[in-house]
Amino acid sequence: MATRRAPLEYNRAWQMKLWLSVVFFFLYAPLVALIVFSFNDSKRNIVWRGFTLKYYEKLFNNEDLLIAFANSLTIALFATLISLVIGALAGILLWRYRFFGKTAVEGAFTLPIVVPEICMGVSMLLFFTRVLPWPNNLIWPLSLGSIIIAHVSFCFPFVALVVRARLASFNTEQEEAARDLGANDWQAFRDVLLPHLKPALIAGALLSFTLSLDDFVITFFTSGPDTVTFPVKVYSMLRFSVTPEVNAASTMLILVTIVLMALMMLMQGRGQK
Repeated sequence: MATRRAPLEYNRAWQMKLWLSVVFFFLYAPLVALIVFSFNDSKRNIVWRGFTLKYYEKLFNNEDLLIAFANSLTIALFATLISLVIGALAGILLWRYRFFGKTAVEGAFTLPIVVPEICMGVSMLLFFTRVLPWPNNLIWPLSLGSIIIAHVSFCFPFVALVVRARLASFNTEQEEAARDLGANDWQAFRDVLLPHLKPALIAGALLSFTLSLDDFVITFFTSGPDTVTFPVKVYSMLRFSVTPEVNAASTMLILVTIVLMALMMLMQGRGQK
């Protein structure tokens, strides 16, 4: 008599394996093709002409592209640090306290996540041109201020959600025991609550950094004429033609994203151990 398959064992069925294979193929085949054709020894991507690294050499000798990449890294770093502080405090606020209008505040925190990016970009454009005009002639990195503020607006809700989800498993009796042993509020937060939040803070920081580094739509609307980021620069190159140099630049962005996600998974694994 055949044993009945458990609800979580449907991945053993060949139909499910076939379906997953098709889904993963359509998800990752375009990325693999992009990476492969970044080594194509041809100015056009239609026909494979041989293996070469000259387009990566041109990429690293492109001063404008390197400046754009430095701008993206700087924006992502500042946006991550600010989002980490604001998001962590927001997550603790929503977890610990009860106050009038809490549901509305929770909805306001999640609003930047669900609102389409094009709407966020247009709203940020109006904000920095009408409400808070941001000068374009500031020195670097102050010239990146408008983009950093825009990125913080959609990054910190992700940190708040991750932190609050982590706090759902926190045992408040540990914090109470620390206070009974003489710890003040700051010591209880530093020695009890913060170590529990460490995996969530790492995950939220890497998530914010990746979202900021890869963002195009909101950055396109909030960047000035002299503040070009890496995704915007790649888009400007893409408007003329899809060359191996564009594929090489996209491959580098994918590589940075993969490295960040690998670091996040590694840190989470160490935290669980």
